[in-house]
Amino acid sequence: MTLSVTTAFANYWMVPRLGVFRENNPDVDLRVQTTNKDVDIASESISLAVRLGDGDWAGFQAVPLAREEIFAVCSPSYLNTHTPPVMPADLLTHSLIHLEEPFRPRATWADWFAQNGVAYRDAGEGLRLNDYALVIQAAIAGEGIAFGWRHVVELLIAQGVLVKALEASFRSDKRFFVVWPQAVALSSEASRVRDWLASQASVDVKG
Repeated sequence: MTLSVTTAFANYWMVPRLGVFRENNPDVDLRVQTTNKDVDIASESISLAVRLGDGDWAGFQAVPLAREEIFAVCSPSYLNTHTPPVMPADLLTHSLIHLEEPFRPRATWADWFAQNGVAYRDAGEGLRLNDYALVIQAAIAGEGIAFGWRHVVELLIAQGVLVKALEASFRSDKRFFVVWPQAVALSSEASRVRDWLASQASVDVKG
């Protein structure tokens, strides 16, 4: 069965968990397909996909995985060589890493600052990347402060690879879901993968 996800989700969420899944499900042939846009999974015969939204997609069923929450994250070495921010407005003096998503609507630094009560105008400064996996790699390399979608970076934070620059975050009313076409009955293998994804979700999807 095929699971369609972003490169960042595959690298930082799935790969660290795949060993246990494969050990417990040796008979499931799982193909992880990374893509930089939301493909039409029904027409391309893809069993499952992870999507961001409100969960209401015509012709699809969806199970929530994680609420959208975004922290400002950076490498420990970056904080050691720069004045640590104390309040959200302090980020204005730091090097920000921007995600310029070409195909999907995504929150921006302007949204993050607005929710935290900070006036911000994007003047085109800072490092700009069009793939979230590259944004995370740039943050790990100490290039600045980046968006950290909680469900993607939580293991990196637990490992000390990344740290929260401060506790303030951005929260939306959207969630990440695992979705599948309503008109197609899931195979037993796809159902097991779906249930495994849901069981691994460690973010409060109801709050």
